[in-house]
Amino acid sequence: MFFKGLALTSALGLSTVLACPDHDYHSQLKTQGLRIHKRQQGAPPNWTYDASIDWGRLSEDYSLCQTGTHQSPIPLTVNQGLSLRHNPIFNNYDMEAQGTFYNWGYGPAMTYAHPEGDYSALPSFTFEEEDGHNETVHLSGWHIHAPADHSVQGDKAKAELHLVHAGEEGHYRSVLAIRIDPGNVESTFLSNMPELISYRHTEERVNTTSNPRLALDEVSHFNQFWTYKGSLTSPPCTEGVRWYMARNIMFASDDQMQQLLNASHFSSRAEQQVWRHQINV
Repeated sequence: MFFKGLALTSALGLSTVLACPDHDYHSQLKTQGLRIHKRQQGAPPNWTYDASIDWGRLSEDYSLCQTGTHQSPIPLTVNQGLSLRHNPIFNNYDMEAQGTFYNWGYGPAMTYAHPEGDYSALPSFTFEEEDGHNETVHLSGWHIHAPADHSVQGDKAKAELHLVHAGEEGHYRSVLAIRIDPGNVESTFLSNMPELISYRHTEERVNTTSNPRLALDEVSHFNQFWTYKGSLTSPPCTEGVRWYMARNIMFASDDQMQQLLNASHFSSRAEQQVWRHQINV
């Protein structure tokens, strides 16, 4: 089950020196005043996941959603093999990172606190890019989609966890994706969340800590994975994001799965055709 054991009182607060912004695409929902299926006078129709096939026509800023050459998500299969390159080397993941827990309008999410423009103290991983140089990216936060964005062998899990990482300049550079499905035991990662906040209450915030290593433990630290060159899975569909999908699944108890789905809103983008994604290359 989920519990409040890790939640800190709001009186504790975070240092004013720390910047704890929501993910850009989460902030976009708030700054544009968007709510699901709500319309603003004089503004383009709001984007929603159940209409993701046509995001490109809503705004020129969303043109990549229509014309991009490596959009996410894509279907993954065992026939594609698993990656033998770009292995993630995890650094400082075993820590109680401080941040803000909330609902991003579609499901549970967390943004980690850090000095403005400085991600260096956050958990990170290093990988080798296709040109041979090593790159280190830092964990800015995580959020959950339901159902899963990616399919594997034509099947979609009930939910998908995205651990979002930023590069040196703060741009989103890589996502570690983990499928979540019901199983016979509780998920340790999920059980260490505070009490879940409904998608109906996006203004609620809880200052808390979270240990991201718990998520890695449940999928054997990405010892088997698919990887490809992709994009964000919501407008403006920015490309240049290296995706990792763990072959292993994070299993949750029935009660955990039901609570997670109850706090979530449909947030699965239509899968994109494979183009220049360079799967496992």
